[in-house]
Amino acid sequence: MTYVSCFYHAFSGAQKAETAANRICKVLAVNQENEHLMEDYEKLASDLLEWIRRTIPWLENRAPEKTMAEMQQKLEDFRDYRRVHKPPKVQEKCQLEINFNTLQTKLRLSNRPAFMPSEGRMVSDINGAWHKLEGAEKGYEEWLLNEIRRLERLDHLAEKFRQKAAIHEGWTDGKEAMLTQKDYETASLSEIKALLKKHEAFESDLAAHQDRVEQIAAIAQELNELDYYDSPSVNARCQKICEQWDALGSLTQNRRESLERTEKQLESIDELYLEYAKRAAPFNNWMEGAMEDLQDMFIVHNIDEIQGLITAHEQFKSTLPEANKEREAIQAIQAEVQKIANYNGIKLAGNNPYTTITPQSIDKKWEKVQQLVPQRDQALQEELTRQQSNDHLRRQFANQANMIGPWIQNKMEEIGRISIEMNGTLEDQLTHLSQYEQSIIEYKPNIDQLEGDHQLIQEALIFDNKYTAYTMEHLRVGWEQLLTTIARTINEIENQVLTRDAKGISQEQLHEYRTSFNHFDKDHSGLLQSEEFKACLISLGYDVENDKQGDAEFARIMGIVDPNNSGAVTFQAFIDFMSRETTDTDTADQVIASFKILAGDKNYITAEELRRELPPDQAEYCIARMAPYSGPDAVAGALDYMSFSTALYGESDL
Repeated sequence: MTYVSCFYHAFSGAQKAETAANRICKVLAVNQENEHLMEDYEKLASDLLEWIRRTIPWLENRAPEKTMAEMQQKLEDFRDYRRVHKPPKVQEKCQLEINFNTLQTKLRLSNRPAFMPSEGRMVSDINGAWHKLEGAEKGYEEWLLNEIRRLERLDHLAEKFRQKAAIHEGWTDGKEAMLTQKDYETASLSEIKALLKKHEAFESDLAAHQDRVEQIAAIAQELNELDYYDSPSVNARCQKICEQWDALGSLTQNRRESLERTEKQLESIDELYLEYAKRAAPFNNWMEGAMEDLQDMFIVHNIDEIQGLITAHEQFKSTLPEANKEREAIQAIQAEVQKIANYNGIKLAGNNPYTTITPQSIDKKWEKVQQLVPQRDQALQEELTRQQSNDHLRRQFANQANMIGPWIQNKMEEIGRISIEMNGTLEDQLTHLSQYEQSIIEYKPNIDQLEGDHQLIQEALIFDNKYTAYTMEHLRVGWEQLLTTIARTINEIENQVLTRDAKGISQEQLHEYRTSFNHFDKDHSGLLQSEEFKACLISLGYDVENDKQGDAEFARIMGIVDPNNSGAVTFQAFIDFMSRETTDTDTADQVIASFKILAGDKNYITAEELRRELPPDQAEYCIARMAPYSGPDAVAGALDYMSFSTALYGESDL
């Protein structure tokens, strides 16, 4: 029990000490926390008041800037202040009030006296400073906006001034040089009048620009009144514009006086220029026409034409003295113009304003005319000589052609009569025609001589000949036709002889055939057209009337007499047809029957049989041309005499 009692007393004293220590620590902790809050408040209040103290002078600064860019930068700085710098300070002010209220509550709960901040750091002091800050801030913002509006107005006026000044300076650029130039000293009257019109237009333009100059001066005055920062440069530019404007007015008046004075001086010269132009133009045209005529490449075809050109040229030469007087009168006018210009000290602008014809060009063309006249004389005389030579060639050719042409025509007619009239026997006609042919051949040197004359005419480029109606082409064609006709006529007579001898036609029958042929040859062409031949057949009793059967029969006969479908029948074909119709002639069937007799009534024949029955040359002729026989009764060496016979008369291929 004694031990227990000792332990009890020992533990009881220790618990009291611990309790006392805990209470002290708690009190000290509260005091330490309160002191820490007080220190934080003091620091926050000091910092916030210091920031407000520094910021208010910045917001109260009303020093204006010169340019809009600088004011815009100030506005941007103010906006940064509103967006970036002020919001944290608002938060700090709010936190400061929260901390102050929290501290007072803790002090009151811990039976401590209320916290009293240092002098000037009370919440009310901070609120007063903050209210002053916001007042300065509002005034600063209003000032910024007003100042920006003022600078905008100034910038607008300054830009307007610059634009109007630039436009005016651009318009005036070069005007002084234009007004001081002496272009009127070398101008013509029409150019002077044009310059006066142009100057009047400039004066109107100058008056219209008076308003712009006044506007520029008014804007400069307003900029000065609004205290524009760059007023000195504006005033200097405005002064320069006004001085230049006064100078332009004086120069404009001086130029008008000079132009009007020069105009009066040139009017007297203009009348002379006009008279010169009126007389120079027709004279120049006359000279140009004369030069063109004198150089014209004339083409004549006979002596009459060249004589006409020579006569016209002589008439032209007779007008040259009078033309020279007109030239001298025109040159005198130009000399008078130069005299007046020299007397009045006028610099002539150059050429006559009413014409491009100069005195130099007139003299040059006149000299050219003088040179061309003898050249034309020579050319005309040379052409006259050439035309006289050509006329001799024409007469020479015409004399020959006028003999040869009728001679050829007579021979053609005589040959036609010989072939149609059939005087005497065919042999007599051949003899007569041969004599004609020989006489024609002997006439060939005359044709050759004419060809030579024609070549000379062609080389001389002669295209017409009034002395004859014959041309070489016509005579050449007539000569060739004469040779062809005599040869063809002789051949026809020879064929008639062969036909007569082969078919036993008598001379009387031939004469009858020719009489019938000539009767129906209405145009004496030596041919019977199809209708003429049909009329002949009808007269001979053939049934070739215009019906189906008659047309068929006529077509068959035309196929015989006109195998080439030329539409005409020659006398030889007519004789062949008539002889075939009136005489006994061999036919293919008759020849086949004859070969069949030689072959012993077989459908083929052998080479031995042909050699035995026919002369050797005719036998070999048949053997060489007969095709081998290929019938069912054929033997070795059998020949087809049937196809051979039909081929002889053109009824099959040989």
